[in-house]
Amino acid sequence: MAEVGRDPREARVPLGIAEVTGPSMYPTLVHGDQLLVQYRAPVKAGDVAVLKHPLQQDLLIVKRLVERRDGGWWVLGDNPAAEGDSRLFGTVPDELLLARVRGRYRPRGEGQRSVGATLAWLASAVRPVLADRSVSRRLRAR
Repeated sequence: MAEVGRDPREARVPLGIAEVTGPSMYPTLVHGDQLLVQYRAPVKAGDVAVLKHPLQQDLLIVKRLVERRDGGWWVLGDNPAAEGDSRLFGTVPDELLLARVRGRYRPRGEGQRSVGATLAWLASAVRPVLADRSVSRRLRAR
Protein backbone atom coordinates (compact mmCIF):
# COMPACT_ATOMS: atom_id res chain seq x y z
CA MET A 1 0.00 0.00 0.00
CA ALA A 2 1.09 3.54 -0.46
CA GLU A 3 0.00 7.03 0.36
CA VAL A 4 0.19 9.69 -2.33
CA GLY A 5 -0.70 13.34 -1.82
CA ARG A 6 -3.09 13.76 -4.75
CA ASP A 7 -4.49 11.90 -7.73
CA PRO A 8 -1.38 11.22 -9.83
CA ARG A 9 -3.26 11.53 -13.11
CA GLU A 10 -3.68 15.22 -12.31
CA ALA A 11 0.06 15.68 -11.71
CA ARG A 12 1.81 18.20 -13.90
CA VAL A 13 5.22 16.85 -12.95
CA PRO A 14 5.74 13.24 -14.06
CA LEU A 15 7.46 12.31 -10.78
CA GLY A 16 6.09 11.94 -7.28
CA ILE A 17 6.64 10.41 -3.87
CA ALA A 18 4.74 7.54 -2.24
CA GLU A 19 5.18 5.92 1.17
CA VAL A 20 5.11 2.16 1.75
CA THR A 21 2.82 0.87 4.47
CA GLY A 22 2.69 -2.79 5.38
CA PRO A 23 4.83 -5.87 4.68
CA SER A 24 3.56 -7.05 1.27
CA MET A 25 6.68 -6.01 -0.69
CA TYR A 26 9.27 -7.21 1.83
CA PRO A 27 12.24 -7.65 1.34
CA THR A 28 12.33 -5.30 -1.67
CA LEU A 29 10.45 -2.56 0.18
CA VAL A 30 9.77 -2.17 3.88
CA HIS A 31 7.21 -0.25 5.89
CA GLY A 32 8.22 3.43 5.88
CA ASP A 33 10.23 3.39 2.65
CA GLN A 34 9.74 6.48 0.50
CA LEU A 35 9.34 5.76 -3.21
CA LEU A 36 10.18 7.86 -6.24
CA VAL A 37 7.43 7.13 -8.76
CA GLN A 38 7.02 8.07 -12.41
CA TYR A 39 3.43 8.66 -13.50
CA ARG A 40 2.26 7.28 -16.84
CA ALA A 41 5.60 5.52 -17.38
CA PRO A 42 5.78 2.52 -19.70
CA VAL A 43 5.74 -0.73 -17.73
CA LYS A 44 6.63 -4.36 -18.29
CA ALA A 45 6.39 -7.61 -16.36
CA GLY A 46 8.67 -7.51 -13.34
CA ASP A 47 8.29 -3.77 -12.66
CA VAL A 48 7.05 -2.48 -9.29
CA ALA A 49 4.08 -0.16 -9.66
CA VAL A 50 1.61 1.97 -7.73
CA LEU A 51 -1.97 1.00 -8.51
CA LYS A 52 -5.47 1.73 -7.29
CA HIS A 53 -6.87 -1.30 -5.47
CA PRO A 54 -9.48 -2.83 -7.81
CA LEU A 55 -12.02 -3.42 -5.01
CA GLN A 56 -11.36 -0.24 -3.01
CA GLN A 57 -10.23 2.43 -5.45
CA ASP A 58 -9.51 5.05 -2.78
CA LEU A 59 -6.70 2.75 -1.57
CA LEU A 60 -3.34 2.78 -3.35
CA ILE A 61 -1.19 -0.34 -3.41
CA VAL A 62 2.40 -1.09 -4.40
CA LYS A 63 2.85 -4.43 -6.17
CA ARG A 64 5.05 -6.17 -8.71
CA LEU A 65 3.55 -6.54 -12.20
CA VAL A 66 3.80 -10.24 -12.99
CA GLU A 67 2.16 -10.68 -16.37
CA ARG A 68 -0.51 -9.37 -18.71
CA ARG A 69 -3.75 -11.33 -18.66
CA ASP A 70 -7.23 -10.80 -19.99
CA GLY A 71 -8.54 -7.76 -18.17
CA GLY A 72 -5.25 -6.27 -17.03
CA TRP A 73 -2.19 -7.03 -14.93
CA TRP A 74 -1.67 -9.94 -12.55
CA VAL A 75 0.14 -8.39 -9.56
CA LEU A 76 1.87 -9.95 -6.58
CA GLY A 77 3.65 -8.70 -3.49
CA ASP A 78 7.25 -9.85 -3.05
CA ASN A 79 6.32 -11.32 0.35
CA PRO A 80 4.41 -14.55 -0.41
CA ALA A 81 3.06 -14.70 3.15
CA ALA A 82 1.33 -11.32 2.88
CA GLU A 83 -2.16 -11.07 1.45
CA GLY A 84 -3.70 -8.42 -0.74
CA ASP A 85 -2.66 -9.09 -4.33
CA SER A 86 -4.12 -10.73 -7.45
CA ARG A 87 -4.49 -14.04 -5.62
CA LEU A 88 -7.27 -12.27 -3.72
CA PHE A 89 -8.75 -9.78 -6.22
CA GLY A 90 -7.71 -11.03 -9.68
CA THR A 91 -6.29 -8.85 -12.43
CA VAL A 92 -5.95 -5.10 -12.12
CA PRO A 93 -7.34 -3.16 -15.11
CA ASP A 94 -4.90 -0.91 -16.99
CA GLU A 95 -6.76 2.25 -15.99
CA LEU A 96 -5.92 1.55 -12.32
CA LEU A 97 -2.16 1.49 -13.00
CA LEU A 98 -0.88 4.90 -11.87
CA ALA A 99 2.91 4.91 -11.73
CA ARG A 100 6.08 2.89 -12.03
CA VAL A 101 8.37 2.82 -9.00
CA ARG A 102 11.86 4.04 -9.96
CA GLY A 103 13.67 4.18 -6.62
CA ARG A 104 13.36 3.96 -2.88
CA TYR A 105 14.72 5.91 0.06
CA ARG A 106 14.87 4.12 3.39
CA PRO A 107 14.72 6.65 6.25
CA ARG A 108 17.24 6.32 9.05
CA GLY A 109 16.08 4.09 11.90
CA GLU A 110 15.92 5.10 15.54
CA GLY A 111 18.68 2.65 16.53
CA GLN A 112 21.16 3.78 13.87
CA ARG A 113 23.32 6.04 16.02
CA SER A 114 26.74 4.39 15.88
CA VAL A 115 29.25 5.25 13.17
CA GLY A 116 29.03 1.71 11.74
CA ALA A 117 25.22 1.76 11.64
CA THR A 118 25.26 5.20 10.03
CA LEU A 119 27.71 4.07 7.36
CA ALA A 120 25.64 0.95 6.65
CA TRP A 121 22.53 3.13 6.33
CA LEU A 122 24.31 5.55 3.99
CA ALA A 123 25.38 2.66 1.75
CA SER A 124 21.84 1.33 1.39
CA ALA A 125 19.45 4.25 1.98
CA VAL A 126 18.87 5.15 -1.68
CA ARG A 127 18.45 2.40 -4.26
CA PRO A 128 16.78 1.97 -7.63
CA VAL A 129 13.85 -0.44 -7.65
CA LEU A 130 14.64 -2.77 -10.52
CA ALA A 131 12.41 -5.11 -12.49
CA ASP A 132 12.52 -8.77 -11.51
CA ARG A 133 12.72 -10.56 -14.84
CA SER A 134 12.20 -14.01 -13.26
CA VAL A 135 8.81 -13.12 -11.80
CA SER A 136 6.66 -14.71 -14.55
CA ARG A 137 8.70 -17.93 -14.41
CA ARG A 138 8.13 -18.13 -10.64
CA LEU A 139 4.40 -17.65 -11.15
CA ARG A 140 4.19 -20.58 -13.58
CA ALA A 141 6.30 -22.76 -11.29
CA ARG A 142 3.85 -22.46 -8.37
